[in-house]
Amino acid sequence: MFSNIGFPGVILIVIAALIVFGPNKLPEIGKALGTTLREFKNASQDIMNDKPKKKQ
Repeated sequence: MFSNIGFPGVILIVIAALIVFGPNKLPEIGKALGTTLREFKNASQDIMNDKPKKKQ
């Protein structure tokens, strides 16, 4: 989906984010996004590691 963006596209997105959110708000947004992705990754790994219990 995003394989055709390239470096100029990334720079354009960063500039647009700076204009919309401002430079003071971007670190907070990045931290929240990182925390969300980490929790999603941990939850998906927990689901994958759950093994069904055998009935005795």
